[in-house]
Amino acid sequence: MNYLAHGRRFLAEPLFLAGTALPDWLGVVDRRARVRARRAREFIADPNEHMAAFARGIVQHHDDDHWFHTTTAFTDLSWQLTAMCRDALPGDAGFRPSFLGHILVELLLDSALAAADPVSLDKYYAAIESLDPSLLEAIVNRIAPHPVEHLGWFVQRFCRERFLFDYAEDGKLLFRLNQVLRRARLPALPDSFTAVLETARIEVTARHNELLAEPSVACAITA
Repeated sequence: MNYLAHGRRFLAEPLFLAGTALPDWLGVVDRRARVRARRAREFIADPNEHMAAFARGIVQHHDDDHWFHTTTAFTDLSWQLTAMCRDALPGDAGFRPSFLGHILVELLLDSALAAADPVSLDKYYAAIESLDPSLLEAIVNRIAPHPVEHLGWFVQRFCRERFLFDYAEDGKLLFRLNQVLRRARLPALPDSFTAVLETARIEVTARHNELLAEPSVACAITA
């Protein structure tokens, strides 16, 4: 899952929402500081309500990923998109097509969700922007296995760039994909890859309800 799929049900709970985003934020800021579900569960009943809400969001992220990646719809689509990527990238039968097949399902699911609820992304960013970045960094540095630098700065940049909106357009999505590939030290995609994105978007949108056929939320905060 990506940001909106993880957080769409928690737009009124900013700290919980930020917790669902943290594993992906750390994937960019500091992979060594990865916070596992087991570690986060130690804080879900913390006396500090901010810490508890944030930790529950982290647990929700990991729980969501566990069931999401085992669904038939995700398995089918990731293999289908992997094959499409291999066909479009001659001679590239290695890691890049399978990596792309996996992440494209997640990014295009976010795009489908945003299209179905046009105000959801504005609400998502507004909720994150309502939080104090220094508070988020302090919370993370209490729960992470080692200190994380620049998280507050990254969250501000995350809100400023609003890149989740770019997933709606194939050209902009290609730009964002190439940023991901650059971080992974993989070759950039050619402009012609937008044809793959156009077809992949149709396939993921058609099955987005199947992708979200998930069990009841176990960790959400009740009012």
